Amino acid sequence: MEPYAEVEESYRRFAAEAADSPTFAAWAAAVADDPDVVAWIRTLPELKQQPNLVFAAARRHGVPAPGPYDGLRAALLGDTGPLRATILARSTQTNEVGRLATLLPAFGSFAGPLALLEVGSSAGLCLYPDRWGYAWSTDDGPVVLGDEPRLPCRVKGPAPLPAELPEVTWRGGIDLNPLDVTDPDDMAWLETLVWPEQDERRTRLVRAIEVARADPPTVVAGDLVEELPALVEQASAYGTVVVFHSAVIAYLPPARRLEFDALVRDLVASGACHWVSNEGKQVLPSVTATGPPIPDEHPTFVLGIDGQMVAQTHGHGRTQRWTAT
Repeated sequence: MEPYAEVEESYRRFAAEAADSPTFAAWAAAVADDPDVVAWIRTLPELKQQPNLVFAAARRHGVPAPGPYDGLRAALLGDTGPLRATILARSTQTNEVGRLATLLPAFGSFAGPLALLEVGSSAGLCLYPDRWGYAWSTDDGPVVLGDEPRLPCRVKGPAPLPAELPEVTWRGGIDLNPLDVTDPDDMAWLETLVWPEQDERRTRLVRAIEVARADPPTVVAGDLVEELPALVEQASAYGTVVVFHSAVIAYLPPARRLEFDALVRDLVASGACHWVSNEGKQVLPSVTATGPPIPDEHPTFVLGIDGQMVAQTHGHGRTQRWTAT
């Protein structure tokens, strides 16, 4: 998803990416062809026009999902202020722990113990890769690690699937608006962000909240570019620092993305940290360009290690195609 794209383009692209949710795919396609709703969405600030945010806010205000597009349309065009206020106050902060199944092979490439620093960490639910089990399905058969509940992932290619869970000795995050795992309203918003028809993700979210509440993470409120160097230095006292993010950098303005890219590359080059990125293929072109070409019509995330593409991944962690040799 590209939050800074034109409304029609953004919603058409999301309709293709949201194949896992027939409701959202249908809603997004209908929005793109509805001039009145497009005009309403254009009255929002650019970053607030994104499908995930608009749809979640509508659901929070009672629009049924699964449900027909007419319900969404009526809610948006008939809004007297509350729905818009939710859009303006909230952010898309999906904390999908299923992505850990695609991130763990990258984490396993570093010598432990690990000090994990997530930028754009929301409630910090993805800071616990050592508290989950994993079930990778490969062409050579299943590979299982850890106890239930296990995060499933279909893997293609020579992915270096780890034989042991990582040792994590420090975990922290940065977010403009951290969500509190002990706050019921914050966690209700996270649940609203889970797409319709995805009960498995919803169940997993409940479990992830339980894990984090037992050992709440430290998430610093602030700008990820400004806060990153000091937190990398702080984390370095505890182990190998791994800066990581998944579906986050897309929400930065394009110029800020370039600043982040340059900053984290400098940190890697200085030996201060490693970098694991997992973003849409167009978000960090410098990473995507290091791997095999990806067709324009193929929606995928790109997994990178220290700025080099190593795999294509599903946005919610369901699949991984390892491309590095």
